[in-house]
Amino acid sequence: MQAKSVPISRGLKDVYLDKTESSFIDGQVGKLLYRGYDIHDLAERSTFEETVFLLLYGHLPTEYELESFDLKLRDSREIPEEVVEIIRKVQRAHPMDVLRTGVSALSAFDVESGDVSQEATLRKAIRLTAQAPTIVAYHHRIRSGKPPVPPDPELGHAANFLQMLMGVEPSEEDAKIMDVDFILHAEHGSNASAFAARVTASTVSDLHSAVVTGVGVLKGPWHGGAAEAVMKMAEEIGDAERAEGYVRSIVDHGGRIMGFGHRVYRVEDPRARHLKERARWLAQRKGQPRWFQILSQVEEVMAPYRPRGIYVNVDFYAGAVYSLLGIPDDLFIPIFAIGRVPGWALQVMEQYADNILIRPLLEYEGPMDLKYVPIDERQ
Repeated sequence: MQAKSVPISRGLKDVYLDKTESSFIDGQVGKLLYRGYDIHDLAERSTFEETVFLLLYGHLPTEYELESFDLKLRDSREIPEEVVEIIRKVQRAHPMDVLRTGVSALSAFDVESGDVSQEATLRKAIRLTAQAPTIVAYHHRIRSGKPPVPPDPELGHAANFLQMLMGVEPSEEDAKIMDVDFILHAEHGSNASAFAARVTASTVSDLHSAVVTGVGVLKGPWHGGAAEAVMKMAEEIGDAERAEGYVRSIVDHGGRIMGFGHRVYRVEDPRARHLKERARWLAQRKGQPRWFQILSQVEEVMAPYRPRGIYVNVDFYAGAVYSLLGIPDDLFIPIFAIGRVPGWALQVMEQYADNILIRPLLEYEGPMDLKYVPIDERQ
């Protein structure tokens, strides 16, 4: 007998999984709050360290709390030499594969790896937030034939990452831009990677496993990979004057312009404006206006599609920012991941706090009650 048909929510669209205190998203008006605080205030007035504290502890820190928390982050940046050797062995892989491998390897050297208590998970969240940039930067240096630059405890999170990556201390302005980028990527509700991390946590697996899951899901071009794809598109366009023809040829054949549209937002992604303004400023300061001109023209050509809810998302100008900072295309997604580690950790801690195994159903529509035929009787 065929199973009774049931309503299907493909992709779990509009299905509420649970309650959360992590972030609030209103896609109809373009509103994003972290723990109740507007993303615009955090991007313009906060720091990544303060934002991470807010996410993990649920409130803005006092000066003493922030100083103490920042010290924990700075003290946790180094990774074991054994993990560095693993990075050397897999250096030819995509940076996201190396990050995934590095996080997994770190679990073998974390004495609290298997402890899923809230207290231990919080401590591991701090360590992983500090260590993820080191994995990415060390890998890039190693694959480039250069010695890794050790973490500098005198520098903040964003500035230290850029110094480890580039080998020189960044300007205050460049460090601030990277800091804002990390803030914008820190948390975004039950997106694909956060949901996947929660599924892992729901089995009472550990934080490292959940973050590895998040990294693997984020790698996909329909999630974190869009920034890299946007810059590849800009390279193909080559000149702002060619943007309209390029976009029309893609759209007219049913193609998709990367960096536009969002599963949640029906207006402009509230994070996008901060990266757009910084991309514009960087382009002027560095005397390299081409990328911004191309992307601005693409956005203008796509304007008629706004009534359909198709606006630029956070990825669209992120790639231009990274490129203008001298960062290779294949590091765009790992940078997204660096910012998102505390958000994944928060989602995991919420899952642990009131856990239930996440186990949705699939409606079967194949054949029923087939008779097994021995192999020697099959035609």
